[in-house]
Amino acid sequence: MTKQDEQKKLYKYYMEPHMVSDLTRRTLVLVLAGGEGSRLKNLTKWRAKPAVPFGGKYRIIDFALSNCINSGMRRIGVLTQYKSHSLIRHLQRAWGFMRPEIGEFVEIIPAQQRLKPEWYEGTADAIYQNLDIIYRHDPEYVVILGGDHIYTMDYGKMLQAHVEAGADLTVGCIEASLEEAKGFGVMSVDENLEITRFTEKPANPEPMPGNPDVALASMGIYVFSMGYLARILMEDAEDESSDHDFGKNIIPASIENSKAIAYPFLDEHGEPAYWRDVGTLYSYWKANIELCDIEPELNLYRRDWPIWTYQSQSPPAKFAFDDEMRRGQAIDSLVAGGCIISGAKVKHSVIFFNTHVETGTYIKDSVILPKVGIGKNCTIKKAVIDKGTYIPDGMEIGVDLEKDRERFLVTDEGIVLVTPGMMNQRLHFERD
Repeated sequence: MTKQDEQKKLYKYYMEPHMVSDLTRRTLVLVLAGGEGSRLKNLTKWRAKPAVPFGGKYRIIDFALSNCINSGMRRIGVLTQYKSHSLIRHLQRAWGFMRPEIGEFVEIIPAQQRLKPEWYEGTADAIYQNLDIIYRHDPEYVVILGGDHIYTMDYGKMLQAHVEAGADLTVGCIEASLEEAKGFGVMSVDENLEITRFTEKPANPEPMPGNPDVALASMGIYVFSMGYLARILMEDAEDESSDHDFGKNIIPASIENSKAIAYPFLDEHGEPAYWRDVGTLYSYWKANIELCDIEPELNLYRRDWPIWTYQSQSPPAKFAFDDEMRRGQAIDSLVAGGCIISGAKVKHSVIFFNTHVETGTYIKDSVILPKVGIGKNCTIKKAVIDKGTYIPDGMEIGVDLEKDRERFLVTDEGIVLVTPGMMNQRLHFERD
């Protein structure tokens, strides 16, 4: 058996179901949700990245939190910092159903400058500054993850792999092309999936053994044994040369001084599972549009793995008129509750809740966020329209990109972002 065959066998073992209920009760989850998400440009001007709407009715953070609940991990702290009002309001509305009296909670942990006057100086510093809160919950294991990725994953299997390997640290990872891997932490592993080297955002990612086209990239998901986590965070805090970041400092240090293993995120067929970093406007648009496929990789309709969220009490979506020249219709699209498609045509697009589209308008390959109003006889192609924007009659977006660049933000891939501020609507008071 070759090393590659042995590795595949180990991968398959990690994907088998395990009994983890006792382990999950001894585990605390910390969701890092304080990032600015600057690559999303104006979409994060008034909100934190995890609070950005996604998929017609959700927020990005709902996917990580739903994974926790569905994995049986119900002791969760969410660390916030950047423009957190929208995020906190959503967490209070969507995740208040937990029962603290039986040990379930989604606890909001805002940046409080608990140990020093500076705000969080890195992902590791964010955890370090809240060690007293972590100790209060007395966990045996700590799962740390970001609140800004789209995927469905059973964290319980990763926790079980961590315990069975006797690891101090386990890093969730996914196979990525060498070009994609340049934006992530890349790790090398031995035949037992123990990490031998870790490089943050390398210019020339090291490929996987036996597969020269892909690298093993970090998903930003970590399982720590509590004693080890506290020790290495304290050591890092005393290092004045450190960036206090998991990818840049904690993981490389762990490889040298402890047992750190990689946990490959695979589907039931042993192939790389669905995981999207929606950190750019193009990747955000693309991940939304992929949901319109006949059989999308991300299945939002699984009854055994629901995505939980807060949703307003909106009436069903309505499609008005059946005249030859004004027929309300949506083809290969997602249309949320409260929407009225009145004599307009929507094709291969995601329309968020409480959006109204008037007669004669044509929308294609676009993501329309909540509470948008679109007037008559408009044409919108390959666009992202932010929440609360009103598009007046006859406007064309995504038709003439040079003209769009004069008023809106256009990506290199030709995706047009339109916000209320760009339309001179509520310049400073854009709703989040």
